[in-house]
Amino acid sequence: MTAASELHFKSVNYTGQGKGPRLIVMGAVHGNETAGTKGITRVMEMLDKGELRILNGSVTFVPVANPLAYAKGERAGERNLNRNLFPNEHPQDFEDRIANWLCPLLAAHDVLLDLHSFNAQSQPFVMVGPRNNDGPLEPFKHEEEERALARILGVKRFVDGWLRTYGDGVQRRMRGSAELQTVLRYGVGTTEYMRTTGGYALTLECGQHADPQAPEVAYRAIMNTLAHLGLIDAPKPQPVPREEMEALSMVEVHDKLHDDDHFSRSWASFDRVKEGEEIGRRADGTPVTAPFDAIILFPDTGAKANNEWYYLARVNAAF
Repeated sequence: MTAASELHFKSVNYTGQGKGPRLIVMGAVHGNETAGTKGITRVMEMLDKGELRILNGSVTFVPVANPLAYAKGERAGERNLNRNLFPNEHPQDFEDRIANWLCPLLAAHDVLLDLHSFNAQSQPFVMVGPRNNDGPLEPFKHEEEERALARILGVKRFVDGWLRTYGDGVQRRMRGSAELQTVLRYGVGTTEYMRTTGGYALTLECGQHADPQAPEVAYRAIMNTLAHLGLIDAPKPQPVPREEMEALSMVEVHDKLHDDDHFSRSWASFDRVKEGEEIGRRADGTPVTAPFDAIILFPDTGAKANNEWYYLARVNAAF
């Protein structure tokens, strides 16, 4: 395998002659998540053959955001690129070097579509940002545009509340610690960083890693986004009807307290639990139960002590 020091970063830009937004589409932020790379490659081939034309604005494609992780076929190169994503004057690892290239590139655009996939068998979903606010954690002013884009990607499941819920967990763990802000930064990935630059952004989870339909989900989402933003000559895609949407808000994160804490069964994201139902057991045998009727998200059997173990979400009727 090529040494990390010999790898380079690649982006490809297509700019139309008319005015329009600047879109960036990324794949393989995690190296084993290739659906986005395949969808991007398909659209780039159409553009290069003249089968598709960018008429307004511009689109930049990053088929492989993390070339080291991609070469390894693993989630990370040296660490998770989608955490603590900030420029670093003194890069400590390969992902820091990616960030020094990627963060200015994100800041030069208006809209980000970041394409991912996941481990367990489940339906695709999109992660959206916060409501408009001027608070200290994640100030934002593009709620309407971001959620309108989410509804035309071609999926019916929507999840919000990531950074707020993650931040609540950090503050619980580190109440009074001088390191609080540093650790809060760890929750910032591609979409969160994009929002700090004044843009808006979505993470689309296209399906299970090996699902042959996942690249099709990525392709459809790219094409719908290009049409929705007016970059190509195509009809505007229709938003998914509200009665067909499944909108969820992350509300709680629960930590492992000991490495020997364990789940009582094999949970997958979007499994439903009833209030009082056992989710796991602490190392001393104490049961961990659901505090309310909820949906489990991102259960992590490999989590270490004092790290996120699983999240709980509720149905959000006001998406």
